[in-house]
Amino acid sequence: MAFESDKTMFEIYRETTYTGKYRVVYFTELQDHDKETEINRAMAGEHFFDGFVKNLKKEEAKEIITGLLARLNEGEKLSAEQIASALGEHLSN
Repeated sequence: MAFESDKTMFEIYRETTYTGKYRVVYFTELQDHDKETEINRAMAGEHFFDGFVKNLKKEEAKEIITGLLARLNEGEKLSAEQIASALGEHLSN
């Protein structure tokens, strides 16, 4: 069983007020100086997918997410199930 400190909370969202691009925010990595801005930006956007990635291989998960964002921003239609499948074992409950 993973402890809260063993995972990172994230959200993939689409900006609705600026570029319309898909972006990700890693909530548990935000620092005090950027926390409010990043949370407000995500809240103003259109929610797409959220969850937790295990910290053990977090960098690998971030690379996967970066690739998924590129595909989404190039116009590919991906479902939440496809995102979860691509992240596979990197997702935490």
